[in-house]
Amino acid sequence: MTDRATPEQLFAELDRLSIAHATIAHPPVFTVEEAKALRGKIEGGHTKNLFLKDKHDRLFLAVTLEDVPVDLKALGPLIGARGRLSFAAAEHLRAHLGVEPGSVTPFALINDKAHGVTPVLDEAMLAVATLNFHPLENTMTTAVSNEALVRFVAAQGHKALTLRFPRRPQDGIG
Repeated sequence: MTDRATPEQLFAELDRLSIAHATIAHPPVFTVEEAKALRGKIEGGHTKNLFLKDKHDRLFLAVTLEDVPVDLKALGPLIGARGRLSFAAAEHLRAHLGVEPGSVTPFALINDKAHGVTPVLDEAMLAVATLNFHPLENTMTTAVSNEALVRFVAAQGHKALTLRFPRRPQDGIG
């Protein structure tokens, strides 16, 4: 994708939509564990974003709270996936959402002009008033309200699926 939005263009879009947002800069983070170690006292729900594909290469962006052990096998049928869900390749991520691995975020839907990615939002995450996401780069964290996230996704022309994500057993089996 050659026409990727920059963080500044994302912030301009949030402003255009009258979405309040606050951003802090930090060293790059690539995993939830790295983010936990760096974040300090950033308030609100911290999230993870799973870029997934099904057997027929349909793409999904599953967004939930960082500590939710998502059961991908159970999630697939709930979101209409055909066959097993797996993580999509970095090439798909770059082509459809215009971001690099480690920077996956629902804000990247700004780059999905073809609407080839279905956003899937966890109800438990949406119960948290303030949510934190990378603003297209993993060197910053941007906070928005849960309502603002839903409004942003819709304003990008996407219809999000909203459901309670099935959880894996906490012992890691499944």
